[in-house]
Amino acid sequence: MTGPDPVPGGPPSELDKLRRRVAALSGKRDEAEARLHALLDALLPLDDVLADTRRRAGVLHEARSARETASAALALGEQIKAAHLMLRAEFARHDVDPMDVVGRAVDPAEMRVVGTEPHPRLPGGTVLREKATGFRRGSAVLRAAQVIVAVPGPAPEPVPGPVQESEPAPGPVRAQPRRTTRAQRRLLRKPSAVRGRRT
Repeated sequence: MTGPDPVPGGPPSELDKLRRRVAALSGKRDEAEARLHALLDALLPLDDVLADTRRRAGVLHEARSARETASAALALGEQIKAAHLMLRAEFARHDVDPMDVVGRAVDPAEMRVVGTEPHPRLPGGTVLREKATGFRRGSAVLRAAQVIVAVPGPAPEPVPGPVQESEPAPGPVRAQPRRTTRAQRRLLRKPSAVRGRRT
């Protein structure tokens, strides 16, 4: 027995309510599956780009000359940039946007502080740079940004870079002058050297 049929125009029965809920959930499931399928289809070209990037990285390791190395490094950089742009475009299509937090005050709802750095001019708690980009999906935070923030204090001393070949390396002062060649001193050759050996 299924129970009495509902009176036409009367309140819906529990069975009718259940049918409506099942239909709504089925529609949501179908929509979610379609979106997932579209997302995976869009990521397949990114897999192709990354596979090609891996191949180009192998070429970089096998380069035999400086010119081949520079050419392979340039191509590898372009591939990585293309893959990043493809990924960001796909994020934008699905309403996922990167946060722009540098220069703002720390907001615990959107950011996670992973380090501090003294800064002479900026107020404490100002974001200096991101260690990992944060993302929003619509108005919701998908991933909090990992940031380095300013604290009051003197700026850190610059780390010395690699010494250029034109600059002499700092070191102890030599007691004797460096030896120079005849060409560096621009001395004339000995007459015997010009004539050659006597036979």
